Amino acid sequence: MSTYKNLIGKDVNFLSTDPDNDAAEGQIWYNSTSDAFKDLLVNSAWASASNLVSGRNQTAAAGTQDASILFGGVEGPPPNAESGVTQEYNGSGWSNGGSMSASRYELGGAGTQTAGLAFGGIDGGSNTTATEEYGGTSWTSGGALTQATYEQAGAGTQTAALAFGGQRQPEIMENNTQKYDGSSWTNTGSLNEARRFAFGFGIQTAAVAAGGSSPPTPNTTSTEEFNGSSWTTVNNMNTGRRNGGSSGILTAGLVYGGADSSPSNKTEEYNGTTWSVQSTLGTARYNHYGAGTDNATALYAAGGPPSGLAITEEYTRSINVITAAAWASGGNLNTGGRNGAAASGVQTASIIAGGGLGTVLNNTESYNGSSWTNLPTLGTARGYMAGATASPYTATVVFGGATGPGGPYVGNSEEYNGSSWSEENDLNTARGYLAGFGTQTAGVAAGGTTPGPRAAEVEEYNGTSWSEVNNMPAGAIAFGGCGTQTTGLIIGDVPMQGATYDGTNWTTIPTLNTPGNYNKVFGTSASAMTAGRNPSPVAGTAVEEWNGTSWFTQASLATARFNGGETGTSTSGLVAGPPPATEEFTAGTSALNIKTITTS
Repeated sequence: MSTYKNLIGKDVNFLSTDPDNDAAEGQIWYNSTSDAFKDLLVNSAWASASNLVSGRNQTAAAGTQDASILFGGVEGPPPNAESGVTQEYNGSGWSNGGSMSASRYELGGAGTQTAGLAFGGIDGGSNTTATEEYGGTSWTSGGALTQATYEQAGAGTQTAALAFGGQRQPEIMENNTQKYDGSSWTNTGSLNEARRFAFGFGIQTAAVAAGGSSPPTPNTTSTEEFNGSSWTTVNNMNTGRRNGGSSGILTAGLVYGGADSSPSNKTEEYNGTTWSVQSTLGTARYNHYGAGTDNATALYAAGGPPSGLAITEEYTRSINVITAAAWASGGNLNTGGRNGAAASGVQTASIIAGGGLGTVLNNTESYNGSSWTNLPTLGTARGYMAGATASPYTATVVFGGATGPGGPYVGNSEEYNGSSWSEENDLNTARGYLAGFGTQTAGVAAGGTTPGPRAAEVEEYNGTSWSEVNNMPAGAIAFGGCGTQTTGLIIGDVPMQGATYDGTNWTTIPTLNTPGNYNKVFGTSASAMTAGRNPSPVAGTAVEEWNGTSWFTQASLATARFNGGETGTSTSGLVAGPPPATEEFTAGTSALNIKTITTS
């Protein structure tokens, strides 16, 4: 009788704790603490990821799961304007890239995030032969297709691409295949079955065309392989459908979503011979092409119906269970009208003071991670103020603000010591709608209104008094700040958007992907988050994260809001008011998929 070692080549390990690395893959071990045999399982699933900056459909994509671009398409609601916008994904969220030279939709794509290719599609109501190449920041013109085509599939790289199928006006279905060498397109072997909206993946000399619409069949299951010169019909897909996402190579490909008689959430894997059904998408949709280089990771974003969606999902096949970043409901504030409140602390130990809607407040509340408790009140009721704190929140200073809905503006500063508020020296310039950051003994007050034009004045606090320092690059109101007195960050308000502070000088930074005002921000100057800002005259659910270089989208809030209180870190944040609802942010995690072996 064979033993486990004879079969596998290794002993069953005797451990007191489960392993925490990939070396355990394929192994069985005995955990003496839990008195159980365990092993690792491969897990395949789609998980929600950060939304696009703006939703769209009938677009194209290129790249990998953690470094991709999505370009072109239409953005709704109807009449769904044509778009040339490019959005880049870094594995965590989306940011705006360089726009295409011409807006178009139902186009083809290939390549990578730093070497992408866009070809064909519809521009201004007519199909086009135009090709554009992406270099990581901007698009340049490439060689024209041999014939104007749209709704075609693509595969390969920027310098060795393949375009196949599609249609051309007046509604002529295509079996044409074209090769691109980095400068020009040439015709090559035709598909055996003319089709549009096919799933395409692979490289120029080893590609797959699957499914699509092939009249009179609205959704074909037909699959063909390309060897660099000709197509060969191979085993069919399990479910015929069209116009979905696809990625991978000939021997390890994936197709997902699309439409059969309705939007589909189905996923199928191709191993070079046969198709097998895999985990389904969270949201059934069509009208987009996915990104990825194998059958273990993929990205699917945008699509419809009814109009352009901003939804993004990631597919992962691994021994890890991926939990996406998300916001969860917390305890409600006792007083919800906290517009323009000051907040500080961490997610499980924070404070919010003042604020107001229609009237200003002086009450203060603390949060313990589940519920809010009333604390001693401020000496001066006000809203639209700012604050600075050292963790814990029992060393907080708040300053400035308005004592009525439209003023007057004050320079009052108050410190909290964990049991009561005390009046301290005022700001040199009374103002409201300002930003604050730093600590109780090293704080910064920036910008605001006095009233009048946006102020650029900045003051520093040493725990006793305020002193004037260098101005911001431009005046700003209704914005937020975070960080320390020597490594600060401000963001928001349309004219300026953002800058960092080194204790002496200000440096402008890239703008938010969706500019707005009434921003609040939390975290550090190298890792921050802004949530629930006001991109128009209404509250929003948009969230963006800063990594020290650029802003990108993150998981959206459940409740639209702006100008409430925000605090914490970029991996463990908190937003509260208005409305009274509190939301808590938890960053995404990855953990080994450990299974306990039982006899049942």
